[in-house]
Amino acid sequence: MNRKTEHSSRARGKLKIGDDWNAITIIALSQTSPLKAIAELVENSIDAKARTVTITRGREHRRHFLSIRDDGEGVPRDNAGRPDFRYVATHVCDSVKRRLKAEGTSGLQGEFGIGLLSFWTVGEELSITSTGDDRRAYQMVMRKGDPTYVVTPMRALFGDRGTEVRIAPLLDGIRGLSGEKIQWYLAAELRDRIRQTGVRINVVDRLARKQYAVEPRQYEGRLLHQLPALHTRIGDMYAELYLGDPSDSNRVALFRRGTRVVEDLALLDDLAHPPWTLRCLFYDTAYATLCEALQPLERKLVEVIEEQRRAEEEQASQEQLRTIQRAFREALLALPAEEYDWFDIHARTFRSKLDGATVASSPSLSHEVNGVVLGAAEPELGEDRQRQFFEFAGPLFSVTVSPASTMVRVGEAKELRALPRDRSRRRVEHDLTFQWQIVEGPGALAGMHNQAVTFLAPDEPGLTRVKVTVRQRDVVCAGEGLITVTHELMGQLGTATVSSQGLPGYTFERAPGGSWRSRRDAERNVIVINNGHRDFVYASRSKSLKLRYLVRLYAKELVMHNFVGLPADQLLERMVELSLRTEEHL
Repeated sequence: MNRKTEHSSRARGKLKIGDDWNAITIIALSQTSPLKAIAELVENSIDAKARTVTITRGREHRRHFLSIRDDGEGVPRDNAGRPDFRYVATHVCDSVKRRLKAEGTSGLQGEFGIGLLSFWTVGEELSITSTGDDRRAYQMVMRKGDPTYVVTPMRALFGDRGTEVRIAPLLDGIRGLSGEKIQWYLAAELRDRIRQTGVRINVVDRLARKQYAVEPRQYEGRLLHQLPALHTRIGDMYAELYLGDPSDSNRVALFRRGTRVVEDLALLDDLAHPPWTLRCLFYDTAYATLCEALQPLERKLVEVIEEQRRAEEEQASQEQLRTIQRAFREALLALPAEEYDWFDIHARTFRSKLDGATVASSPSLSHEVNGVVLGAAEPELGEDRQRQFFEFAGPLFSVTVSPASTMVRVGEAKELRALPRDRSRRRVEHDLTFQWQIVEGPGALAGMHNQAVTFLAPDEPGLTRVKVTVRQRDVVCAGEGLITVTHELMGQLGTATVSSQGLPGYTFERAPGGSWRSRRDAERNVIVINNGHRDFVYASRSKSLKLRYLVRLYAKELVMHNFVGLPADQLLERMVELSLRTEEHL
């Protein structure tokens, strides 16, 4: 008795919309992007097999309008051969495309019958004009916020085929939507559909008096090949990914049958890890299938991106090393050779014999061994080889005094040399005349018309400024140097003088707990840099800051190696001197 009463109290039924118009209003307002609404209207034209779609933005009768006209098959006909506007207006959420898909028609996008309602985000009134079998034109008009629709025959001439959708007047916020913005949006939103169907989409902006052709967007970066195939139980997926430089504008989009449905995969919660950075979507079976299918692709992308990152770091290290070595070569030319002789730059590369013998060639570029960026080895003395075309110097462009800043004891002599260069900083050797002079301060010069001159220091301390003028035919260049005449010289190298090993390279060692920033490995002739130190992490925020940090570490190691045993204050003086000359050439 009790069981029978329990069964009789149960009730079953189907959910039903209580207020149809209220539901339609909610659906119409769910589309908040006017550009997306325009794209859906264009897709209706593509589904109607249009070959040409023209979007016009203009103004008539003091009203702004937007029209979309195509040469497709038009609105499906009813039994009387007229456009079946009644079905379109009375079957919201039940598009005729659903029935066509069930019958085997492919290439259609959309099946819910809500695309037309998106005109609420664009304008106040929508009119659709299409022809029937009798070639007469019929028009349906719908208004925003109005549950009724009106279908009337038109007396105006209309083409044999196609449909025209016209929205007017446009909402106040939409009037500034230019034709160029529409073109850029459709190029990305409908990229694959345009490529697959070959449809031509033109945007005519009468207000700006311009016309744009919508071309499928071309992505930048390197196309990734050999990505894993993505197979699921509800269909296969195709991945087309481009690897470019890091940028906030980079996106991975999701397309369905050629139409972009997710602009950025950073909107999906379950993909909130490398290589994705993600937030929210619909959590149905298809979503779970998508996440599962993306896992092998995800692993491959992480591998490719990591490989690309390592390659970029190696390239950056090579470029930074070349920049640092070039800056130090220039700096050491401006400093006294007998004080900074670690790299043997003066002796091998730049100090030619007075009798005009050919100087040695420039140091070779650095290379990498076992992940370590090695230094550039200095060439052997007397090396004689055939020079390439690009190694011959051009016309005179500049001249530098070497050393550009030096100290000399009172009553002693110091040799100075002029280094003429072309625009590419190659040594210029022919058709040169030299003229040395003391611009300011005490002292005397011997051999004032030679490339190398001898400065004779006076008996009293002072600061002397010398100038050299070099002429090559009609080109004249000048350079200056400073000489400090003093009673005492700062400490020089210790007895354990350094052997010439060439410009050192550098490598990284991660030691976050260590307080050291860098140290020199004498056996490999490299500078080991602690990339786990807080200063390195701070400097890595920008390329220029990191480069200056590396230069200062190089300067520190060079000064400590050249001036062994000097007091701390003198080491700091040398560090300031070398850093100043080096950073000038970065």
